[in-house]
Amino acid sequence: MDVQLKRGLLDVCVLAAVQTGPSYGYQIIKDMQPYVDISESTLYPILRRLEEGRLVSVRSAAHNGRLRKYYSITPAGQQRIEEFKGDWLQLEAMHRFITKEGDHE
Repeated sequence: MDVQLKRGLLDVCVLAAVQTGPSYGYQIIKDMQPYVDISESTLYPILRRLEEGRLVSVRSAAHNGRLRKYYSITPAGQQRIEEFKGDWLQLEAMHRFITKEGDHE
């Protein structure tokens, strides 16, 4: 898969993982696991990029004597998910064109 395409897809998957409420790294990986194989070394750079882009916000809270970062989706992050849904329709159309699905000769 194209690296840039995969990167964009993973960004949206991480946004979807925090869409229902604040979550932390290990939980995000667990939630994504049935659908996407993602490691900590992949996840944390994505979370930093999403935070820098203001698509997620971060807060720290104590948990078992350690600080844990909780990530929440922002309105801009929610908007990115909505944009992705529209983009996906275009990708499906391109796929049909490339594979000639639906051609009736």
